[in-house]
Amino acid sequence: MGQSWLGAEVFASLRDWGCEPYAAVAPAGDRLAAAAAAAGVPCMMDPHALAGRAFDLTIAAHAQHFIPPVVLATPAIGTIAYHPSLLPRHRGRDAVRWTIHMRDPIAGGTVYWMAEEIDGGPVAARDWCFVRPDDTATTLWRRELGPMGVRLLGEAVRDILAGEAMRLPQDPRAATWEPAFRRPRLAESRPVRTR
Repeated sequence: MGQSWLGAEVFASLRDWGCEPYAAVAPAGDRLAAAAAAAGVPCMMDPHALAGRAFDLTIAAHAQHFIPPVVLATPAIGTIAYHPSLLPRHRGRDAVRWTIHMRDPIAGGTVYWMAEEIDGGPVAARDWCFVRPDDTATTLWRRELGPMGVRLLGEAVRDILAGEAMRLPQDPRAATWEPAFRRPRLAESRPVRTR
């Protein structure tokens, strides 16, 4: 379940990790949807379509939509996701942008077990990296956090298959939540003229 580069890379790695893809959930025309179609794997746009089906594990790789509790409860083992921060820091959809904006000297990625609390489930795998002074959200993602996500999801899947999955609770005292990071629109930044 996911989209873009990360979703497609994770999908391409599944068999190497010992998994057989059951289905993909991705936006129409996305890289993940194309990868699934090329592999002959069914692809759907609505995560609700997974509810009640028989499969073992959901892997969320750049899933930018809310996954309903009925879908989280469907897989036999559970649902893991990659978040590009050292959870519980920078919960929310724009973790990499907030890492740069807040001038964090260290960043990281976390694979966690999805739960009803957004980005709040137990940790399955985690790693860190330095943030360079000239990094942007794009350079940090491409150089470190994107590849880290593929690697960490692979490590977590292998641990799950070996029966050695970690479920380390997040410390709520260290949690931060940032809203969606957006630039003001041009119309919002100009004064409005009145007669």
